[in-house]
Amino acid sequence: MDADCRNLSLDEEAARQSVVFSDVGGPAADRSSKETVRLAALPVGARLILQCRQDWRVATVISITLDSVILSVGAPSGRTYRVRRPPDSPLSFEGSLPLLGEGPWRAGLVRYDTRW
Repeated sequence: MDADCRNLSLDEEAARQSVVFSDVGGPAADRSSKETVRLAALPVGARLILQCRQDWRVATVISITLDSVILSVGAPSGRTYRVRRPPDSPLSFEGSLPLLGEGPWRAGLVRYDTRW
């Protein structure tokens, strides 16, 4: 009897996580709706493409607070640095890839060290 209860709770947990994943812009999300996804909706550890001054860089969400979202940004030199962005910053999507910024990103994506 206890095993059945544990299996039921695991199934409910899996269902809850799939709903949360689809709410933040996962593959199951309907991005054609007028509702915009905000930066604070991404979970910690989510990867995105961030527009910097002159180029676009890969970033990871490392912390979410009420007044800011902290991103770890990869620099072309191989180092990383942190930036803060407002949690209500709108995201756009290309497929399932979240983008934070405006304009064409593919031409301006920074080239990282190719030796590795």
